[in-house]
Amino acid sequence: MLCTVYKSSRKADTYLFVKKRDCFDDVPEALMEMFGTPQLVMVFPIAKRESLGMADIHRVRAAIDENGFYLQIPPPQVNLLAEHKRNLGIQD
Repeated sequence: MLCTVYKSSRKADTYLFVKKRDCFDDVPEALMEMFGTPQLVMVFPIAKRESLGMADIHRVRAAIDENGFYLQIPPPQVNLLAEHKRNLGIQD
C-alpha cells in the first residue's frame, strides 16, 4: 500500500498521512479546515517501511487502515523554567 504525506500550511510540524494522493474523503472537514492547504511531502510504500521519523509505524498503519488517515502533531513543548523550578523544589 502506498501512503501519501502532506504537511500543514497552518500548523508547524503537523503532517497528514492518507491512502491516496489528493484523496481527503476520509479526513473530517473540521480537521481539513484546521490543517489548511495540504502541501505534498512524499509518497512511499508504507508496507515496506519498518520505521518512520517521529511516528510509530504500527500506529500509522492501523490508523490508515481503520480511519483512512493519520494525523501527526508535534509533541508539546516543555516549559524549561517550570521544570527547573520543580527540580529545585520551588512551587509557583
